[in-house]
Amino acid sequence: MLRGRIAAGDFPSAVYLVAENGRPVFADALGQAVCEPKAYAASLETIYDLASLTKPLVTGLLCVGLVQSGQLALDSSIANYLGEFDRPDKDGITVRQLLTHSSGLPAWRPLYLTAEGRAGVIAAIANEPLGYQPGERVVYSDLGYIVLGTLLQRLKGKSLDSLAQAKIVEPLDLKATFFNPNQALRTGIAACERGNAYEREMCARDETAPWSSVAAWREQIIWGEVHDGNAYFLGGVAGHAGLFSTAGETLRLAHQFIGERSALLAPETCRLFRQNMTAGLNEARSLAWQLAATKDSAAGPDLPPDAFGHTGFTGTSCWIDAERQRVFILLTNRTHGRALPFANINQVRRDFHTMAANALTAAP
Repeated sequence: MLRGRIAAGDFPSAVYLVAENGRPVFADALGQAVCEPKAYAASLETIYDLASLTKPLVTGLLCVGLVQSGQLALDSSIANYLGEFDRPDKDGITVRQLLTHSSGLPAWRPLYLTAEGRAGVIAAIANEPLGYQPGERVVYSDLGYIVLGTLLQRLKGKSLDSLAQAKIVEPLDLKATFFNPNQALRTGIAACERGNAYEREMCARDETAPWSSVAAWREQIIWGEVHDGNAYFLGGVAGHAGLFSTAGETLRLAHQFIGERSALLAPETCRLFRQNMTAGLNEARSLAWQLAATKDSAAGPDLPPDAFGHTGFTGTSCWIDAERQRVFILLTNRTHGRALPFANINQVRRDFHTMAANALTAAP
């Protein structure tokens, strides 16, 4: 199936890993991780820009760790941690609402155009009008996770990448998981699109963004540096995007959300990831993850309703069936070697999960 989608041009490479009870059962690498300027085949050790998988695997994991230790309160106002949100329209936003994308903040804004430098990013987000009242509906928001990343930094007095290194990477002995990969590793990293054509088009359609004032858009193949424009503006490290990793190390991160496997969280804490915290709203969300109970999720029909997962814009995904201790990882680089529009690969993900779940059930 994946070879067929590579041949159809949906993505140039795919690395998958399916695990059960703590061990990989199925894994393979297909296609070209880099098509230009030189071809490099994908392997199980290929490092991918995980894009929005950063949200649960770093920001969500760190936040829930602080909730577990009592240093962060889920239902506390974000204004208690970030003074920029101490204003009538936003002082009711809670940490839980940010983690479940129900804060009312917009989905995306080109902060590299609207903020007054990196230091002005949180003020720019706080100045954005809310799209709806907090808790009223789910709207997936990069801005919310940029806020959470900043909250972690101010609360702990360390940069987000330093916190991830000390609290996640080192305890799990990860060797190929990081923000801002060393350029010496470049040939082992899957490439993304040429420039940020997608974001550039979005800015051009947004009459409120001063997109024409940009002095220099990236024009080169984005390869070995973060694809997301806001994360790039923030120095490659942000709460919503910026993490790079392999399929194998993504599995070790995914295990931290399964009570019987986690080295970082207690079993009772891990149960939070299976709980629908947006009941009655338009999506079923737990802390940092979407639940398979969400209509038309990328989980597909063969994962249970309390399975939880996330996707990344670059073409990555990770879904977890904690009850059966199953993890489904599919890493592609759908933005590379393809002109706009990029392929919507959610049906590929659903088919992958169905095939993988059936194969696990049939395995001796």
